[in-house]
Amino acid sequence: MLKSILTGVTAYISTSIDYLIVLMVIFGTIGNNRKWSVYLGDIFGTSILVGISLILTFFVGFVPQKWLLGMLGIIPILMGLKLLIIGESDDDEVEKGMKRHTNVVLSVALITVATCGADNIGIYVPIFVQSNWSQIIVIIITFFFMLSLFCYIGYLLGRVPKVAGILERFGKYITSVVYILIGMGILIESGSISHFI
Repeated sequence: MLKSILTGVTAYISTSIDYLIVLMVIFGTIGNNRKWSVYLGDIFGTSILVGISLILTFFVGFVPQKWLLGMLGIIPILMGLKLLIIGESDDDEVEKGMKRHTNVVLSVALITVATCGADNIGIYVPIFVQSNWSQIIVIIITFFFMLSLFCYIGYLLGRVPKVAGILERFGKYITSVVYILIGMGILIESGSISHFI
């Protein structure tokens, strides 16, 4: 169970460290009385991504060889390398999303799916494939605990401009390294690397 919790914490942080900046921007663009709407929107958007990941895990689960499933670990490695080399900009999507939609819950859900979709699914599916159902349940509970924590931290950090600057400057590198480490862990744990050696 501890391993599943640590997996959930690591996976959530790696996919959401850059989203923390997005949350700070969102909290900075809405009134204080609508902060719960941001939280509910984040829950809704994350639920969609977890649901898609579970569906994909179910279909990928029909692949019989564990080492073959482990090859999904290449996805987080490629995502980490892409982020290091090319980078990404979530702030533009946040501003466009908040201007287009007046309903904050829906806006935040759409922003969550748009800015985190590929990252979350790319990390969650390989982790879910390597886990049994009881481990997956613990991991998902951990995700939603971390989501609550990140929303609260995003709200607080939105009031501290220096912290926002540090996250904006180094968040990309932290996220990239964690993606690559998760991918390598999946490749090693599933036996994919030893299969080819």
